[in-house]
Amino acid sequence: MVAIDADETVDARGAACPGPLMDLIGAIRGADSGAVIRLLSDNEQSLTDVPEWAEEAGNDLLEVEEHDDYTAFYVEKS
Repeated sequence: MVAIDADETVDARGAACPGPLMDLIGAIRGADSGAVIRLLSDNEQSLTDVPEWAEEAGNDLLEVEEHDDYTAFYVEKS
């Protein structure tokens, strides 16, 4: 596994759905093309919401890291 350098980290742990996804969308909107945003979420719904949204929005989901009590999503803005 190659370590991915994130340009920005959004820590949405503890947020109820759809909070983590909305926080990610806000960060992506403010980012430059090619920027990588790391979303930290402990909400199970993010496991389906983030990949679906990234595909629909045309952004690249680079990596999903499952940790003991949260998941890290790395999304590159197209």
